[in-house]
Amino acid sequence: MEMPAVQSTPTDYGKFVIKVIPRMHRIATTNAAAPSNDTTGTPSTSTSTPQNIIDQKVLRHCINLSSSYLVTDVALNPERGISTWFTGFNRLMDVVCALHARGELELETMNIASKACSECWSVGGCWKGLEEARDCVKEVATRLKKLLDENGKTYKGQRIYAP
Repeated sequence: MEMPAVQSTPTDYGKFVIKVIPRMHRIATTNAAAPSNDTTGTPSTSTSTPQNIIDQKVLRHCINLSSSYLVTDVALNPERGISTWFTGFNRLMDVVCALHARGELELETMNIASKACSECWSVGGCWKGLEEARDCVKEVATRLKKLLDENGKTYKGQRIYAP
């Protein structure tokens, strides 16, 4: 008896990231002015302003999946897998760079991004057909390196993950 061929749906890290990025956002309300010390009962003139905040825990989780998606994207879609994986990986690093520019990037997130580059570099060198991924990782790692302190080994004075 012959078993029917099972077709697996290719994974697509790029599509996954596009779906998750909006879910990373949460709105926090902050006071625009300091609380009033007025004891006469006059209402305070401070206003609340919504702030768009990225949940870096979700971001880190997505970044942690990068090496797994590298393998599955390419294994299930040899023609376009590197492209779909790099689209997702690069978009996440865009978010990391934007957080840095806003002064909001957490050390843990930078560590995870550095670790992901290292893992993807290793996967790219160990799995046949993934050599091209190393060029993509090099591009992302170069961008991340620009965020480091002048010594190239720390971020905001703290050591970061380095293989």
